[in-house]
Amino acid sequence: MIPAARRVLGVAALLTSLAAQAGAGPVPKPCPAEVPTSARCYTGEDSRGAYYWIAIPAGWNHQVLVMHAHGGPADTGPAKAERSEDDLKRWAVTVKAGYAWAGSTYRRGGYGVTMAAEDVEQLRRIFVKAFGPPRRTLLHGQSYGAGVASKAAEIYANVGGKRGPYDGVLLTNGVLGGGTVAYDFRLDLRVIYQYVCKNHPRSDEPDYPLWMGLPEGSKLTRAELARRVDECTGIGRPVAKRTQQQKSNLATILNVVKIPERSLAGHLNWATWLFHDLTQLRLAGRNPFGNVGVVYRGSANDAALNAGVLRYAADPQAAADLAADSAPQGRINAPVLALHAIDDPTAFVELESAYREVLQRAGTADLLVQTFSDEAEHSYLSDAEYPALFSALLDWIDKGEKPTPRKVLALCHGYEETFGKGCRIRPNYQSAPLDARVPPREP
Repeated sequence: MIPAARRVLGVAALLTSLAAQAGAGPVPKPCPAEVPTSARCYTGEDSRGAYYWIAIPAGWNHQVLVMHAHGGPADTGPAKAERSEDDLKRWAVTVKAGYAWAGSTYRRGGYGVTMAAEDVEQLRRIFVKAFGPPRRTLLHGQSYGAGVASKAAEIYANVGGKRGPYDGVLLTNGVLGGGTVAYDFRLDLRVIYQYVCKNHPRSDEPDYPLWMGLPEGSKLTRAELARRVDECTGIGRPVAKRTQQQKSNLATILNVVKIPERSLAGHLNWATWLFHDLTQLRLAGRNPFGNVGVVYRGSANDAALNAGVLRYAADPQAAADLAADSAPQGRINAPVLALHAIDDPTAFVELESAYREVLQRAGTADLLVQTFSDEAEHSYLSDAEYPALFSALLDWIDKGEKPTPRKVLALCHGYEETFGKGCRIRPNYQSAPLDARVPPREP
C-alpha cells in the first residue's frame, strides 16, 4: 500500500517534506453555528488536496491544541471540503471546553491509515506555522481515525532524535488493531450473507471472489443493494410484515456474524465498496482477508453452513502490506486514553482488547488506560465525557496522575452542569478478547 520510496523515507526527512508541502495558510471563515460565537475559525486546502478546518476559542493563549483524526472511510472518492466542517460541528464540544481544534479531510477518501496520519501531521504543522506552537498537543482519533491516531502516535513518537509533537492520544470507539484484525468479520459477513441470500451477486451476474467487494465496472448502487437485503431479510419493513423465511434469514446472518440489525446495511456497504477500494486500488487486486478453517456458529445448521460457505485464502504479502500500513506495533511513548461504547454497533468493543494485547507485547501497556461506557452509539458519545477525557489526559501529562476509569467518571460528573447529563462510564468493565466476537483465523 505504501510505495517503497515512502517506506524507506526517514521520519525526519518525511517531516521536512511535509513542511515544504504545507501549502497556503489558513483563511478566516465564519464558524459553524455549533461553535461558540466568540471563537475564530479558518479553512484551507493543503498541497496534497486535503481540506481542513481550524477553530480557536476566545482566550486560548496557546494552551492546548486537539488534532482530530476523523472516522470512516465511508467515502472512497476525492476529498470533500464539507467533511472537515461536519467534523467540527460534531466535535464543537472540544472548542466549547476551551481547546483549539484542527481537522483534516485527508487527501482522498478510501483506505490509507499511514496516509491519513501524514495528513493530520501536515495540518498540525500548518497550524503551528500560522498560530504558533501550543503548550500541549493532543491527538484525538474517532472510529477509523483512532486507528489513524494509534499509527501516528508511533510514526511520530520520535522525530530527529527528539520526542515527537503529540503529548497525549485520545481514542474513542476505535477501529483498532489494523486492517485485517478490524475487517476480517466483514469477509465473514459477505460469505454468510451470500450463503443465505444468494443475491450479492445474483446468479445471473458475473461471479467474483467476495473479498473484492465488487468487480471492476460494476453498476451496483447502494440503493439496489439495500433492495436486495430487504428482499432477503425484510430489514426495510416492520417485523410484522416480514415473512418467516426473511426472519430466519436475518436471524442466521445476525447470529453468526454477531452484529445488531441496525448495523447490517452499513457493514455490508463497507464490505462492498470499501473492500473494492482496499483490494483493487490500494492492494493492486490482492486479497488480505482469509476465512480458511474458520468455524462459524449460530445458525440452525452450523454443519451445513460451514460446509457451504465460500472460502478464501489471504495473500500473505497483501496481508503484510495492509499490516504495514495500518497495524499498530505498540511503539508509543505518550499516554493513550481510550473510551469505547460497550454496545458500539460498528466498531466492536472487543477491538480494545486487540489493541491492549499489542501494547502488552511491546511492553508499553503502562501508557494505556481504557474506559468503557454503557452506550450503544458509534459516531458520538455523551458531550460531558469528552472534556472529562481531555482533562484526565492532561492531568496525566502535566501532573503525572495516571487516570483510572473511576476518575474519568468523576470528572465527567463535574462537567454535566455545563455540558448536560450523560456520564455512563462503567469503571469495572473490561473488554473480552476479540476471539469472543470474531472467529479466529488460521495463522
